[in-house]
Amino acid sequence: MKSKELSVDLRDRIVSRHKSGEGYRNISAALKVPMSTVASIIRKWKKFKTTRTLPRAGRPSKLSDRGRRALVREVTKKPMVTLSELQRSSVERGKPSRRTTISAAIHQSGLYGRVARRKPLLSKRHMAAHLEFAKRHLKDSQTMRKKILWCDETKIELRYIYIYSPV
Repeated sequence: MKSKELSVDLRDRIVSRHKSGEGYRNISAALKVPMSTVASIIRKWKKFKTTRTLPRAGRPSKLSDRGRRALVREVTKKPMVTLSELQRSSVERGKPSRRTTISAAIHQSGLYGRVARRKPLLSKRHMAAHLEFAKRHLKDSQTMRKKILWCDETKIELRYIYIYSPV
């Protein structure tokens, strides 16, 4: 897991202690910062003469924070919206974006598309058992049917014939 950056003030204190001749181990113990972090801050200071955060590599995002929030708001309102629809709405807003940009922005916000597993509600074995039960109890009397405490009333489609469990 990536940790947060140290504050500029703390980095300045590390460098000032190093300038005064204090060792890495003592700075680490006094400021409760790992020794490797102290070493990397001092190495950066020696190379660039600054403790400020330098610009990072990589292309800046075309989406602004405002545009990202608008996308997230739209996705949370309509969870079934597609990337193409989101792309069209971004064009309407005047900030056209690619589908990959939109997808990455949504993923960075912690939202992901999921597809439910496709499985039949009833297997062939269940259908056969229901049919067999219905045939077995077809001629039951009304008094017998009143004794039934529970019935699932599942509709089964078998060779285009609808069979209902007895009630």
